[in-house]
Amino acid sequence: MSNSSVRVALAVVLAFSASALGQATQRETARADAFVAQAERELADLSVQAYRAEWINETYLTEDTDALAAEIKARLTELSVRFAKGAAKFDGVKGLSFDVRRKLDFLKQGIVLPAPEKPGAANELSTLATKLQSQYGKGKGTLDGKPINGSDIEAAMGTVRDPAKLQEMWTSWHDQVGAPMREDYKRLVSIANEGAKELGYADVGVMWRSGYDMSAEEFSSEMERLWSQVKPLYDQLHCYVRTKLSEHYGASVQPPTGPIRADLLGNMWAQEWGNIYDLVAPKGVGDIGYNLTTLLAAKGYDPIKMVKDGEAFYTSLGLPALPDTFWQRSQFVKPRDREVVCHASAWNIDNKDDLRIKMCIKVNADDFVVIHHELGHNYYQRAYNQQPFLYLNGAHDGFHEAIGDFIALSITPEYLVQIGLLDASRVPSADKDIGLLLRQALDKVAFLPFGLLMDKWRWGVFSGETKPGEYQAAWTALRLRYQGIVPPVERPATAFDPGAKYHIPGNTPYARYFLAAILQFQFYQAAADQSGWKGPLHRCSFYGNKEVGKRLNQMLAMGASKPWPDALETFTGSRKMDGSAMIAYFQPLLKWLVEQNRGRPLGW
Repeated sequence: MSNSSVRVALAVVLAFSASALGQATQRETARADAFVAQAERELADLSVQAYRAEWINETYLTEDTDALAAEIKARLTELSVRFAKGAAKFDGVKGLSFDVRRKLDFLKQGIVLPAPEKPGAANELSTLATKLQSQYGKGKGTLDGKPINGSDIEAAMGTVRDPAKLQEMWTSWHDQVGAPMREDYKRLVSIANEGAKELGYADVGVMWRSGYDMSAEEFSSEMERLWSQVKPLYDQLHCYVRTKLSEHYGASVQPPTGPIRADLLGNMWAQEWGNIYDLVAPKGVGDIGYNLTTLLAAKGYDPIKMVKDGEAFYTSLGLPALPDTFWQRSQFVKPRDREVVCHASAWNIDNKDDLRIKMCIKVNADDFVVIHHELGHNYYQRAYNQQPFLYLNGAHDGFHEAIGDFIALSITPEYLVQIGLLDASRVPSADKDIGLLLRQALDKVAFLPFGLLMDKWRWGVFSGETKPGEYQAAWTALRLRYQGIVPPVERPATAFDPGAKYHIPGNTPYARYFLAAILQFQFYQAAADQSGWKGPLHRCSFYGNKEVGKRLNQMLAMGASKPWPDALETFTGSRKMDGSAMIAYFQPLLKWLVEQNRGRPLGW
């Protein structure tokens, strides 16, 4: 055969192979398209049933509604697992459209704890997860040697000022709630990691970090970058609070240098410090001049009026009023005739317009803020309700929390004047700004390192970098490294302090809360710029600004249909999450803290 004949024959073979390969690729892409369409259809239908069952359960707690909710959740979990495993089979397929590839990834990442495909694994994993949550829910500590349940011990940690009693509550809660979970948690990690590997991930932590339109490694670096931006503010706050606690309790209880004793910060986990404002408030400017709870009572507010004001904030931006069914079907107050779940939440039952909130509203400042926050979820849910089922979510999980948070930041004195709650003559003068900002920083700034380390600990556990025998030591080390706090007593290797925080036994990823803490200020600064605000950032109210509402709704309507930088750019003009807005917001406080801390050592 001549050289030319060989070339011709080879060309024919290659053309045939390319044609066959192309046909195979087309078949695979068509199969992927059909698979995604079926998954969306089945998950959408079952999700509505699940939402209805869960709503009935949480607003009418009985053994029967528990059983019905558990049954539908199990069906939804089984379906989600089936579609996650099916989606993983398309990982190597070329030529998939952007939407199909994105939705396949969402299907794989839609399970927090994946079970491996081996007999009994799913049941064992479910049993362990349920057991851990139940242990937490039934957990008790002690105060004065007497048992005290979770909600009561949380409240007491914020009001008790006796360091011996604080130590007792802290230690008993961590010993009695956390420690017994250790072996079950170890087993849960092992099973879930097997499931994650079957989905193509190295471990569960990598799977969690892969849901942010970047690699797991890039996401870890992004979290550290954001923390480095805001750490100087946290360091100054830590130094100031440590000094005040040392002055109040004495150096033998809280030394004036080094880390802070965890139980002295007004919160069981030292994640928010607002409850100790009375101990650290600056003299002369600590009183901001008005009390929102008192104002609400004086104006005759009831729970419905509070929600109406929240709705009015959003409609002032040009967003539509809530549907009539919202007012007919929401739970606003705790019923007198039955047990309900009072934890505030926002719902879209039918994925369209059946919006609701579930609260047990009390007429106070905290719930006024929570209402504005929860309605942020509802308006986000409504804005993206035209998206396909797998895009019915925030741009990433931090966005959903941040929307309500940034709206709540606009509950400023100026806003209270605009809605008639505060007389203009009583707006705090500029010399009260330090008190206003310090009170906020004790919660929002103090939270940052805790929001970061929760999942950093789990990532180490899931990857195997942190061995079971090192669970407690790794937790204590991260708390010291990032928060600058230490336990009030020595913790043995047999302890399991992470389990004393709900989101660990509840298996709720936590990075979203850190991201929301950053994003809310970035959104707020963007809204201030759009509204033309010229004063101090923390005083801005964009209430009534239609341009802000227009830009906001454009971002919300995207849901999860595009990578989150696209959504972020739509509202802020930036494609990067940025902690500098938080620094700008707290700039007057930061300057004041630097002056107060002059001559004192920062860090621990």
